[in-house]
Amino acid sequence: MTALRSYVSGTWTSPAGADEGRPVLDAVTGEEVARVSSSGIDLSQALDYGRQIGGPALRELTFHQRAALLKELALKLRDKRPELYELSARTGATVNDARFDVDGGIGVLLSYASKAKRELPNDTVYVEGQPEPLGKGGTFIGQHILTPLHGVAVQINAFNFPVWGPLEKFAPAFIAGVPSLIKPATQTAYLTARLVELMIETGLLPQGSLQLICGSVGNLFDYLTEQDLVSFTGSAATAQQLRTNSSVARNSVRFNAEADSLNCSVLGPDAAPGTPEFDLYVKQLVTEMTVKAGQKCTAIRRAFVPAALVRDVTEAVGSRLSHITVGNPRDENVQMGALASLEQREEVRRSVKALLTNGRLVFGDPDHVSTVAADPERGAFISPLLIESDGPESHEVEAFGPVSTIIGYQDANNVIDLATRGRGSLAGSVVTADPDFARAVVLGLAPWHGRILVLDSDDARESTGHGSPLPMLVHGGPGRAGGGEELGGTRGVLHHMQRTAIQASPRILSEITGRWNQGAPRRAEDVHPFRKSLADLRIGDTVTAGPRRVTTQDIEHFAEFTGDTFYAHMDEEAARANPFFDGRVAHGYLIVSFAAGLFVHPDPGPVLANYGLENLRFLTPVYPGDELTVTLTCKQITPREDAEHGEVRWDTAVTNQDGKPVASYDVLTLVAKTWPQETTP
Repeated sequence: MTALRSYVSGTWTSPAGADEGRPVLDAVTGEEVARVSSSGIDLSQALDYGRQIGGPALRELTFHQRAALLKELALKLRDKRPELYELSARTGATVNDARFDVDGGIGVLLSYASKAKRELPNDTVYVEGQPEPLGKGGTFIGQHILTPLHGVAVQINAFNFPVWGPLEKFAPAFIAGVPSLIKPATQTAYLTARLVELMIETGLLPQGSLQLICGSVGNLFDYLTEQDLVSFTGSAATAQQLRTNSSVARNSVRFNAEADSLNCSVLGPDAAPGTPEFDLYVKQLVTEMTVKAGQKCTAIRRAFVPAALVRDVTEAVGSRLSHITVGNPRDENVQMGALASLEQREEVRRSVKALLTNGRLVFGDPDHVSTVAADPERGAFISPLLIESDGPESHEVEAFGPVSTIIGYQDANNVIDLATRGRGSLAGSVVTADPDFARAVVLGLAPWHGRILVLDSDDARESTGHGSPLPMLVHGGPGRAGGGEELGGTRGVLHHMQRTAIQASPRILSEITGRWNQGAPRRAEDVHPFRKSLADLRIGDTVTAGPRRVTTQDIEHFAEFTGDTFYAHMDEEAARANPFFDGRVAHGYLIVSFAAGLFVHPDPGPVLANYGLENLRFLTPVYPGDELTVTLTCKQITPREDAEHGEVRWDTAVTNQDGKPVASYDVLTLVAKTWPQETTP
């Protein structure tokens, strides 16, 4: 017997009175794996440690620095996958199940590391959107910024994904700069505990940025403050109990829940037997029933099929299920392992009994199953179970195991009505090649679903499947499903931060945000900004160049050279007939090209490359004889952590001889950190 240790306040701590802890059994053999208890752990101190030690350490790092650590952590965990796979077998998971859990969790870390480098600044503050003018004179503007909360992200996880679950919550919190306190579900806590041990052993994580509590959270919630967050995965009843904790309510603690979900999959009327979509539907349903023995919060519980196709679908699904081998997941012939515990099996059996009140079993036996290399009674084994029903229980009872219910429907409106009786789901899918049916059902289901997959023969090869959470998309659902959102790329990071509206002058706001704003001072010096490395360049450095006269010959030459002979550039009479022009006008891209010719410094220097334009707008037509002047201002500097260069965003304003704005846009360049650059021999 091993008592699982918790990792709190920077120390691995064994529980007091471990012999009294809750025993956790191997899901396959029934042998005791560990005992779990949080007895003797000072939960209040753990929160304080995260706030006082972990938070400041993380907030000293930029988004990019945290991303680099997260990537390195993921690569270290990759090397430990065989150990995690082996331990996963004790939870009843097959090798494929373990890969789904372990590789998926590591993939979340890598995805967030990558997105943070692409979408977040190399800074400690996130500037959201464009400045808002608050006065007519341009001296008073507003801007939203986001900064990390100064609390702890308390993350309560379910038993079904002991690796992916913690990592999908940890990754966005870490990128945001908020320390995590992980509380795994007791049934599979030993796997999460080993995961955390491996993470701590890397030595990569700042002290206090990650803590682990194995066992009950006790009165932990009583110590939560307005700066803390809770992310919960589990039953709707438990979520409701935690949400109503007095401290959570009093302090308006951010509470994200992913709870019960009667997810559905809809087969379109066009997908008759023999079509690719029919086969995709059947294959997907069997996969969702048997992966992780159906213990997925996104698994298909309600399979909606056209009433005329119910028999065809049940026969096809039953045929596939009859080839599923249940047993010891260490046996290479086994396709479905055990449920997480004997208690879980009894819970599934109770739920199935309720579902059969107005239904009939068309495949499987909840009380008997043949197993390979395992005792079906000592282990938590159960047969895949397919039920046909039209009773209300189908929309109320979730059997959290390899169980799905076939339900017939009449038309699009009918299936939308049936699906919404689930009162909110994490994931749904529509399998059809009919775009009209797909649009009607997707828009009808969307208010009740966090995610909807539309599957057909076009996207089948690349589809990740009905139930796979993806780090770049929101994972969560309304109503019964918890009402929260996890993942979602940058959205998941920003959930851990406070959005604040800053009102100030352009000068002060530029200093606060690290981004130059219109109306803030410009610095025009003798040295051209393109001659400055990142070490010397400053926000507000400016060059003004011009004027350059635009001639008719320029316009005609540009048209001939590029092939752009649009009438507004070439035909005086037709151009005058256009309501926007008074005659022939210069090409927009001619203006951009002339502007570049004015501001670019020709000699080799720290500016290494131009890699794009953003927010390009043409504001005033340019006619032959107009003179262009361009003002280029350093707007934002983003050094790259893993390279000898960084990104510089330049505000570009092109005006005519009357001072009217002709074009505005951002120029994006790659600039060396030092110049001349040092080379490694």
